[in-house]
Amino acid sequence: MPQCSNVLPGEESDVSGLGAPRTLMLVVTEDWYLASHRLPLIRAAVADGWRVIAATRVRDHLTVIAEAGAEVVALPMARESRNLAAEWAAFAALTRLYREYQPDIVHHVGIKPMLYGGWAARRAGIPRVVQAFAGLGHFYTDGGASSAKRALLERLLRPVTTSRCTFVLVQNDDDAAILLGHGMADPLRLRTIRGGGVDIEQFAPSPIPGGIPLVVLPARMLASKGVREFVDAARRCRANGVQARFALAGRRDEANPDALSIAELTSWVAEGAVEWLDHVADMPALLRQTSLVVLPSYREGMPKVLLEAAAVGRPIVTTAVPGCREVVTDGLNGLLVPARDAVALAAAMQSLLNDPARLQSMGSAGRRRAEAEFTDAGAAAHYVALYHEVMQCSA
Repeated sequence: MPQCSNVLPGEESDVSGLGAPRTLMLVVTEDWYLASHRLPLIRAAVADGWRVIAATRVRDHLTVIAEAGAEVVALPMARESRNLAAEWAAFAALTRLYREYQPDIVHHVGIKPMLYGGWAARRAGIPRVVQAFAGLGHFYTDGGASSAKRALLERLLRPVTTSRCTFVLVQNDDDAAILLGHGMADPLRLRTIRGGGVDIEQFAPSPIPGGIPLVVLPARMLASKGVREFVDAARRCRANGVQARFALAGRRDEANPDALSIAELTSWVAEGAVEWLDHVADMPALLRQTSLVVLPSYREGMPKVLLEAAAVGRPIVTTAVPGCREVVTDGLNGLLVPARDAVALAAAMQSLLNDPARLQSMGSAGRRRAEAEFTDAGAAAHYVALYHEVMQCSA
């Protein structure tokens, strides 16, 4: 098994022509997220002359991250940890890393890296910081965190999201408006980049298969992804005579307070309401077998799975909430329904399943949109341009 590397691939060359490579440190709690969402960014930054260091909890994805061109540094940080000693150790480790590597820019993704990394950067004297909200999460989802918890989080985060040379990054305009309204970003340094994009070659278009249609909800098994509403809608579709398979595709996320229980998931399977495929490693293959992709989420940043569905040419039924409505134009490449409304969700699913020609036309529209707006190469170019902008900031 490869070891965490301290050797820069291609260190001899300087693509940027500016002398020693500038150093970018990406900080993410889980290596699977880097592997799933940020490999094109790493490749683009390396090609632009950056030395890229990925600090993350190393589990199963060291090789693929290193092959993209990053040095991988093990970070003892876990989303699920509530142990004060472990949390202090994670903060201290980040401070040591910043002092050792002296990165020109640190790019934190997610709440815990933003909080710990933001304060560690201040302590280590690293002025240029990108604070990236992957979504506003359960803290801003209706029925999520209490107002007291949200106020405490904002009080801790605000000094490290509004300081000079700190740029705040969001994935949709709704999130940008909320952060500005709560004083969580300087409007002069707030930027929107719509996610990491999708590899339109890996997720190549394919015809919607014939036979009994497969309807899939691909997401982590969280209540806020609308899983319960999907199960209810599947029941309603069957009761109305719809012949289809309904499947959940995604792992449980035990570290998330919103995770559904094993008991609830297995009870739905035993009932025959849905299938549960758990984690699916080959998403292009699953989407090629699918007729309709459904994501009844309560709120998103920019759901990558909807970009993947669009790229493969699959129509989408999703909710009219931030993140989702950036991907789907109602009536063009899918249908939008209210969040938490299983009746409306079932009606939308049924209307498309009963109209194969519309499924095909919406799928084709989704592919065209993915090619025009959501490529991973385009997203990576936006990130690299942001880094150049950040470097112009003087502390």
